[in-house]
Amino acid sequence: MGDHVINPTDIKLHQKSRILEIVFEDGAHFELSCELLRVYSPSAEVRGHSPDQAVLQVDKENVAITQIEPVGRYAVKLAFDDGHDTGLYSWDMLYDLGQHSNSYWKNYLERLKEAGHERNTQ
Repeated sequence: MGDHVINPTDIKLHQKSRILEIVFEDGAHFELSCELLRVYSPSAEVRGHSPDQAVLQVDKENVAITQIEPVGRYAVKLAFDDGHDTGLYSWDMLYDLGQHSNSYWKNYLERLKEAGHERNTQ
């Protein structure tokens, strides 16, 4: 437990653009799409109980966050308008998603392609 958790200093939901903007105490600033947050939800429903049980999330292009609920001093629970609300997003996870959002996004698009699914970008 020697790692120091970097806490957010500001979290703003931009509903029109469906972007969650997060600023951390070290100055890092990330803008994460609701779609990225939804498809990388830390819930067992999405991730399974092991990597081979992960469920590819599809048709989440227009998903929006409807509620952000603080959980202690370490996470937020995000509720989405598709009914999903079981993922707890720790500060570490949000920081990691922000730092690596491009590679996570690329990986997601590759997995969709492998599954024969196309994003509906209308």
